[in-house]
Amino acid sequence: MDATTPGPLAPEALVALDRADVRAALIEHDFAAVFTLIKKWGGISQNRIALACQLTPGKVSTIISGGQRVTSFDVVRRIADGLRIPGTLVGLAPRPWEHQQQTQHPPQSPGARPVASQVPWRPDATIDLAEDLTRTDLVMDRRAITRALAGAAVTGAALLDSLEGWLQPAAPASTKARPGRLGMREIRELETTARAFRQWDHQYGGGLRRKAVLGQLAEVAGALDEHQAPAVETRLYRIMAQLAGTAATMAWDSGLHRRAQDYYRLALRSAHAGADRVFGANVLAGMARQMLYKERPDDALQLIQLAQEGARDVIGPRLRAMLHTREAWAYAAQGRTAGFQRATARAAEALASARASDDEPHWITYFDDAELAGVTGGRLLDLARQDPRQHADRAAAEIRTALASRGTEAGRSHALDRIGLAECHFLVGDIGGATQETHRAVAAARLTQSGRVRTQLGRLYPYTVGHYASRPVREARDSIRDLLSS
Repeated sequence: MDATTPGPLAPEALVALDRADVRAALIEHDFAAVFTLIKKWGGISQNRIALACQLTPGKVSTIISGGQRVTSFDVVRRIADGLRIPGTLVGLAPRPWEHQQQTQHPPQSPGARPVASQVPWRPDATIDLAEDLTRTDLVMDRRAITRALAGAAVTGAALLDSLEGWLQPAAPASTKARPGRLGMREIRELETTARAFRQWDHQYGGGLRRKAVLGQLAEVAGALDEHQAPAVETRLYRIMAQLAGTAATMAWDSGLHRRAQDYYRLALRSAHAGADRVFGANVLAGMARQMLYKERPDDALQLIQLAQEGARDVIGPRLRAMLHTREAWAYAAQGRTAGFQRATARAAEALASARASDDEPHWITYFDDAELAGVTGGRLLDLARQDPRQHADRAAAEIRTALASRGTEAGRSHALDRIGLAECHFLVGDIGGATQETHRAVAAARLTQSGRVRTQLGRLYPYTVGHYASRPVREARDSIRDLLSS
């Protein structure tokens, strides 16, 4: 049997696949639980499972008893095809038979909820996506979700084409049967909570508070599933967008790049449903930053252009400045120094005009002169890795400007500034200054749980190798190793 042959277990398996515990076990690659639950809820014998998955009955028995874990990609693929498990549930691309099933089954009847991926820019499909994502994530522990969702990020046309709906008007939502009773007092409380979660992420990094954000996101989705007053519904969509954006950065900060993209998409679609083009542009900027960390500057530039196209007439000067810094980052990654300098100058010009403006959203007020200096210093550091003599000193100067304006209360940003400054010293051969800054960087890194900070600290480690005669360098190296191994 191959991936295009109809599976003999499809009717029974589909019943079990609708259960949250089965889907959670699939995402976790816990096939002992998968087989056990499918036997129980699908009424399928062990021998039929073995036949469908091209495994021996003894092999299935060993997996169910916990005597062997499924780690082979080929075996995972055979299980997915045999039991008709959608590829995304087990970390695979959509299977060929999935397309066949979609074309064979007629559309749902009017009033029935569509699958979110089939109607990507319909408000009620956005609610479904929020409920599905949070339901899955909340039932898994931290180690399980790390194993299950740390897949590669989607890039290129597969990413960019899925976001084109951002430029189109929102489709009408289906009528909701259940009445909702939220008032503006509850809305203001939810907005305050979303703002606090965002600040937590900025200061401490993702991980520890992620499930608190997901729980609140699930509650908001539940409220949107009811018939609220129009003004309440609009603000609820905007709250959901902000919570989903925070969930995205927390997932990314924990190394869950694919899941981060899921929440970024949810944030963008929620902003779209709530007619918040300004925050939608901010979400696209976050997606662009993720692509830059994944060394995909071409994708990042297209995301920034999509943000600018969709919100050009409504964004304020701070957000415009931030978008220009993302452009500059992409140009630096491409080695286009002139483009980097031009975009950086535009960012500075836009930010200068923001000083008299007080009407921009709270979530962009962080972008000030210190943030611009820190971002500019980081991008000059990118260029300095290729040409230290020309760019390292200026990178260090910009980073020092940022450090002088924001202290340890900046959390993750402060730690990243410290790491960048230490690297600048290494690049110009100032070993004494580099070791001092490395110790400061490690101390700052200990104050945050950010996985991104630890990744950057790990990139600093190679600079300390090869100086075995230098005691200060050995001590700096040991401090990095101690933190990364803790």
